[in-house]
Amino acid sequence: MSKLNIYHRRDGRWEGRISRGKKENGKRKYQYVIARTRDAVAEKMEDIRRSEQPKGRCSKTVSVLFSEWYRSIQHRVKESTAANYTMKAQKHILPNFGDKLVDSIVQNDIYSFIEAKQKEGLSNRYVLDIIILMKTIYKYAVRTYHIFNPMDGVILPRNKTPEIDLLDETEQAKLQRYINNNQNHSTLGVALSMSTGIRIGELCALQWKDIDLEKRILTVRKTMQRIQYPTEISKTKLIITDPKSESSRRRIPIPDCMVGFLHKFKEESGNYVLTGSKKPIEPRTMQYRFASILKNVKLPSVHFHALRHIFASSCIKLGFDVKALSELLGHSSVEITLNRYVHSSFEQKKEYMKRIKLAF
Repeated sequence: MSKLNIYHRRDGRWEGRISRGKKENGKRKYQYVIARTRDAVAEKMEDIRRSEQPKGRCSKTVSVLFSEWYRSIQHRVKESTAANYTMKAQKHILPNFGDKLVDSIVQNDIYSFIEAKQKEGLSNRYVLDIIILMKTIYKYAVRTYHIFNPMDGVILPRNKTPEIDLLDETEQAKLQRYINNNQNHSTLGVALSMSTGIRIGELCALQWKDIDLEKRILTVRKTMQRIQYPTEISKTKLIITDPKSESSRRRIPIPDCMVGFLHKFKEESGNYVLTGSKKPIEPRTMQYRFASILKNVKLPSVHFHALRHIFASSCIKLGFDVKALSELLGHSSVEITLNRYVHSSFEQKKEYMKRIKLAF
């Protein structure tokens, strides 16, 4: 219950704090609520918050509200985004809240839902995405029906960045030797990702018209993904669409080491790079092929996305400016590059620590 800013006092009672802005000196102001039990404090805090919220009513169920909200946004979001909203709602939100009235939901319901999803084994990142979707739906309800917003003030689960399994330098060199001795469309894809940091969806959507070998520029214009439409029978659809964000549209200089490799497989402008034909392969197929390559080379199993991390870390080691690297990767901010994609090896850390000179 600490998420609700409730604490167990030394005298045995429970105390809740409600933020009331800041004092003139910049310190936060609080309203304190005290009761004999934690649930009683939570209930009092909920009553206070409700009394301060708009007094509108909405007799619709959450399921009806979601349908109404979805109709209002589906024309202005990407197909993949719309499908993602539908899947999360039908798989997680509506089974728990669908039959409940919109204005009957309280914060304790939300926190119980978060806890249940975490116990199911969902990652904090995934639970966070679900709650953000619920917040968006309830913002629509507040604007439309002027109701109390139970999502207001909900503290979101902290997203833990997962550890990414990478290949060390010796393993990377072994993979490069295999690629040099086995040049085909699949190894071309691996080499492109290792040398440019291109995402797997962008790689699968890449056509020869996107590669200018004379100017040595690779242009990312599209991405490929398989989206899910939750129905009684699971249904998916492969789509080629605009990149995930405006910063993902980018031009990447092609390194010298890739020019000869690309020349060997150059095809008509409309053909896909990974197949040499008008028909593309999808990301999961490329992932399977990469797994097969790793197995043939007797290397540890890592996800295809690890190649993007390897590229980023290698660039930092080579002295790349972080801002330039962030743009090459198609990130919206330098922080994403540093926090998610830059990895230093333990050997590198040891070398750094040798620079510390103290007079002990």
